[in-house]
Amino acid sequence: MWMIFDSAVLISQFNLSVPYQLRFLFAYQPKVMSQVLGIVYRAITTYITQQAGYTKVSSNTGAVTFIQRFGGAVNLNVHFHMLFLDGVFVGNTFKESYAPSTESIDKLTHTIATRIGAYLERQGLLERDVENSYLTAPSTPDEDDPLSHMLGSSITYRVAYGSQQGRKVFTLQTLPPDTIEEPRKTVSGFSLHAGVATKAHDREKLERICRYIARPAISEQRLSLTNHGMVRYQLKTPYRDGTTHVLFEPLDFISKLAALVPKPRVNLTRYHGVFAPNSKHRAHIT
Repeated sequence: MWMIFDSAVLISQFNLSVPYQLRFLFAYQPKVMSQVLGIVYRAITTYITQQAGYTKVSSNTGAVTFIQRFGGAVNLNVHFHMLFLDGVFVGNTFKESYAPSTESIDKLTHTIATRIGAYLERQGLLERDVENSYLTAPSTPDEDDPLSHMLGSSITYRVAYGSQQGRKVFTLQTLPPDTIEEPRKTVSGFSLHAGVATKAHDREKLERICRYIARPAISEQRLSLTNHGMVRYQLKTPYRDGTTHVLFEPLDFISKLAALVPKPRVNLTRYHGVFAPNSKHRAHIT
């Protein structure tokens, strides 16, 4: 990790989740994912810079992105955890940005969704008609492609192999359903959250955040075998319907793990702006 020279520097965490179809597209075509990540970084950078009262020409900021490929139920869920400098450097001075409001996050989510849609349309990966839009690239598993089949089954919580192929993954509901509805703003399947921040001198909190977003996909402490030879995995946070565990046949569990492995030479940690390896400011900031 890095050491910020100025204890006044703020660091904020932005989490972006994307629609199911894009999760499959990002896993299947990592180059598209990288381009989309650049769009997301530039949109958030513009927002932070404007909040600080500067322009991207007169100031510099940066971020570190952890690309997570997993959800809590050993499912494939490609999404971005981004640690942003919550402000800009003007020379050697850090200028703090304002904390984002709910309204500004909603607008930023809409901007990101619109720009990603426009990019995919220019690349011929997205087509629109009067009523809706759809991906022209494969967005559902192809039965003739083992990788495609595994990715699609993992994203949609379905059994990929075995006697129950195509059915929903087995679940155990050991708690009563939670009837409290939590407000969550989504735009066309995109969801952006920015509720965690820390100062650089609070090393313990920063370490906790980094450990959380860089954690492995599987917790061995919550993994076990049933008496009938099924693989049982306990959810860290129960679902609202009371689900606390998911169950897999051994072969299907192996396919779920395989779906979480990125393609060769796909880096899951990315450095942007002043943290980028070729940035002339990196040596002064870290």
